[in-house]
Amino acid sequence: MSYLSDIQIAQGTKLKSILEIAKNSNIPEDKIEVYGKYKAKIALDAIHPDYKKHKMILVTAISPTSAGEGKTTITIGLGDALRQIGKKSAIALREPSLGPVFGIKGGAA
Repeated sequence: MSYLSDIQIAQGTKLKSILEIAKNSNIPEDKIEVYGKYKAKIALDAIHPDYKKHKMILVTAISPTSAGEGKTTITIGLGDALRQIGKKSAIALREPSLGPVFGIKGGAA
């Protein structure tokens, strides 16, 4: 089985700008602090006044399986499951490494 290199994966990916993602998520542009074209911080007061209706799930620690399934895999699975049942979900990942789980070589998975 032939794998793409990290650089091939990175070069073949079309990223959306963070402003486009914010717009699609109904986050006003004046409520985000942009860091380059693809990263931003969201102001706490951007949360809608009826925030009590919203829920947050934090995946902070887990014992990974021998296949490498850990926090990133669980977080993506939770996001997919929530959307599958009609709930809105957003995921923030830091340094995800899904390559071994999905059989993809390198950290650009």
